[in-house]
This record gives sequence, C-alpha cells and structure tokens, in this order.
Amino acid sequence: MESVQEINARVQQESVFVQDLLNEVRKVIVGQDKLVERLLVGLLTNGHLLIEGVPGLAKTLSVRTLAQAIQVQFQRIQFTPDLLPADLIGTQIYNPHSGEFTPKQGPVFANLILADEINRAPPKVQSALLEAMQERQVTIGDTTYPLDDPFMVLATQNPIEQEGTYPLPEAQVDRFLLKIIVDYPSRQEERAILNRYTGAKVPDVHPVVGPQTIRHARDVVCKVYVDEKIKEYVLDLVFATREPAAHDLPDLEPLIAYGASPRATLYLIMAAKAYAFLKGRGYVMPEDIKQIAPDVLRHRVIVTYEAEAEELTGADVVQRILDEVEVP
Repeated sequence: MESVQEINARVQQESVFVQDLLNEVRKVIVGQDKLVERLLVGLLTNGHLLIEGVPGLAKTLSVRTLAQAIQVQFQRIQFTPDLLPADLIGTQIYNPHSGEFTPKQGPVFANLILADEINRAPPKVQSALLEAMQERQVTIGDTTYPLDDPFMVLATQNPIEQEGTYPLPEAQVDRFLLKIIVDYPSRQEERAILNRYTGAKVPDVHPVVGPQTIRHARDVVCKVYVDEKIKEYVLDLVFATREPAAHDLPDLEPLIAYGASPRATLYLIMAAKAYAFLKGRGYVMPEDIKQIAPDVLRHRVIVTYEAEAEELTGADVVQRILDEVEVP
C-alpha cells in the first residue's frame, strides 16, 4: 500500500495537466473559476452537475470551452415543453425498402451533454435523461447501447421565469453530484469581458488533454488519502442535517424536513478527493470539505414550510451547519 508521501508525489506529478487545462479555458472564460473547477471535479469523479444561474452568465460557453480543451464530443440540448424522450435518446426508423427498423441515436450519445433548462421539459424526458445518467446506457427498441466514457451531464436551471416549468423531483435532484450556483461577475471581471468580446477576435481553444488522461486521473483521484478524522467530520456534517438537535443545533430541527441521504456522504468524500487533486495534493484537508460541502449538500437538504416562511433555503441551513460543527 502506498504511503501518503508517495500518493502526494504521484498526485503532484499526475495533476500537471490541470493548470494547462485551466489556462486554455481562461483564454475564453473570464472569472467563473469556481464553475470551471467544479466542472473538473465532476469529470474526475464521473459525476453529473446541476447548474443554476440567470441567463447570460457563460454557463453554456464554459461547458463548450471545456469540451474543446479536452477533445471530447459536446452536445447542447435545449429542453422545451414539447420535447419527447425519442428526441433525446434516439428512435428506430422504418426502412420501407428493406422492411427493417434501423436505430438512429439521439444527441445523448456524446461525452459532455449540456441539458439547457432541464426544468422546461416534461417529467418523461427528464426521466429518460436521468436513466442515462444513472445506468450510463440507453435502450432503443430491443438493443441497449453503452454511452461513451467520459459521459457527463450538466443540467442548467433558470431561477427566474418559472412559468411553464416542471421542477425536478427531489429523488432525481439527488442524482447530481453537485449543485452549483453561478453568480454575476465582479465589476473588474465584467470590464475584462467587455474588453475581450468587443475588441479583437476571441482566441481559439485547442485540445490540451484527451479522454484517456481524464480516465487515468480518475484512478489517481481514488487513491487520494482521507484521514479517519476527516471521515468522521463528513459524517458529523451529514448527520447534522438529519439530527440537528443531537449536534447541538436544536433550533434547526423545525427548519429541516429531510436531511441529506447516504449518497451525500459518498459524494462529499469523492468530490473532496477530486478537489484536493486539483490543488496538487494527495490528501484531503478539512478546508477541502468546507469548500465543496455547500455544492454537495445544498440540493439534498429539504427545508420545511416554516423555513420557507423565514426565507431560508437548504443552502442557508448547510452554511449554518458548516459554521457550527467542530472542524477536526
């Protein structure tokens, strides 16, 4: 078994490509460092991401740019109320000359899928996508087709304009590794955007890594060391969402309807390992957990009507837990 020092040295060696990748993405994307980092966390953990933000914050551009830098196939699917499952996964087409059906694969057969405004499509279409996410395969007619690796879904939600939307059920939202809230750029960043996009031609993005590098990096991420105290800290955080009174947070009891599932515990460790890898470390620190926990937990803590009346969200409750639970 490798020692922590050996793992650390290996991670430092294997994570060199991360900086090249970030530099390439930053040719086009100004700011949004957190979003780009979380996209890489998703890739390194084989997880899917839910991205929420108002229109015009470069969500689509960030994903497309990352796909170009990794040399993988990118597909953007605009979800609309009249979309059908066949529009997503494909269908069988009848050939009158041969009298046979031939499969036609849908846009889900790509590496990076941007499901734009996922909450605009009816539940049947959402279920078809979520099945592909979970099983990493699609059935057309009698034949099952495995999806490419890497396969990552980035679903966007618009927090405004909720008319004509079909909100994702909690059980489906739980399938997403992270829920990222994309915020407005700072004034300085917006000035840089203004200069870059109203002047000369925007730089081209060139592939700096291939899918094989990502798959290899995933194996290294799995080996990142997590101390027993860190594991206990993660359990404390997750259990505080279920039994706040037992963790000296009795005032949160009436605000939480449902706490985070065991999937949250697994995802929090996995995401923290990937985050440590991005920072060139072969071990997880408490700070990694604190950085990534809001994105892992915010969509898994369901608040009560009482909390909603006080205008408190799952993110507010999670932040309170992070502030109060003792760090090892």
